[in-house]
Amino acid sequence: MAGSSVLTLRLDPKLKMQLDRLSEATNRSRSFVAAEAIREYVELNNWQIAETVKGLAEADRGEFATDKEMAQTFRKWTRRAR
Repeated sequence: MAGSSVLTLRLDPKLKMQLDRLSEATNRSRSFVAAEAIREYVELNNWQIAETVKGLAEADRGEFATDKEMAQTFRKWTRRAR
């Protein structure tokens, strides 16, 4: 695979067994499944960090929701949860 590099990981036996089962069930190599899992983990955590930094910057600028906006949001989500 061009542009790839090797990474060695230590996994506990239970996780390795689960990875092997998933690999077999999806007809993909263990390496592919592990790389995909790492890619998704990194992507999600990068997004969460970026959103946190953005939120902190907004808070530093004093950009908060009003009490009225918060009450509307709570009502909207309370209705959807029923």
